Amino acid sequence: MQAGMAVGNLASAIGIRTEEASLVADLKAGSEEAFGLLIAQYHQPLYSLISRSLNDPADAADITQEVFIKVFRSIRKFNGDASLRTWLYRIALHEASNQRRWWSRHKRQEITIDAPLESGDTESSGEGFSLASTLADHSRSPFDQAAQAELRVRVEDALRQLPEAYRTVVVLREIEDFSYEEIAEILDANIGTVKSRLTRGRAALRALLAAESATSRAHEINRPANSPLHPTIAEMSR
Repeated sequence: MQAGMAVGNLASAIGIRTEEASLVADLKAGSEEAFGLLIAQYHQPLYSLISRSLNDPADAADITQEVFIKVFRSIRKFNGDASLRTWLYRIALHEASNQRRWWSRHKRQEITIDAPLESGDTESSGEGFSLASTLADHSRSPFDQAAQAELRVRVEDALRQLPEAYRTVVVLREIEDFSYEEIAEILDANIGTVKSRLTRGRAALRALLAAESATSRAHEINRPANSPLHPTIAEMSR
């Protein structure tokens, strides 16, 4: 049975590589249909990755567009040493890194009127949480959706406080579900470095969430008795 599964997995992998090779050949030939297929398949995951990698997520749409422009101009240089997906993510992270450097020089002193507000407390110490499921959308009741949205904001905010090296590895592993080998290939680093950054990134993220949760609980304790505990949830439940 195990031999049959192995053969099946090998056949599936060969099929994927064959399909990817066909797509790459069409892209190199300048096929608009192939480029449209590439955008349809990778726009959302690349947008999500870039959004979580930037200091200002509002820039994600423009950077994602720049990534696909760069892919269009560079596809003929793609030699197949890495998978197409790995190559695309490498370009996306490079463009996001360039944008972060620009942001640090030019936008740090700007103040935006639509900056995200701090959310209320949601019971979570960060232990045993699934980052991918926390950041995923689920169809639930208005109350549950509001609570999930609060937790999502907290996690997204904590992610952006991580050092770039840790944040990138955490996002690639926990959200994008890349293997250690693929992450090492994307980042041009060895697997030991990837695992070390992931361990430290997870620990730092838990610490940030735990500290934020403790601060929120302290604010709730000091809140006047006649104030609603969760105004947003209360309003949505009416």
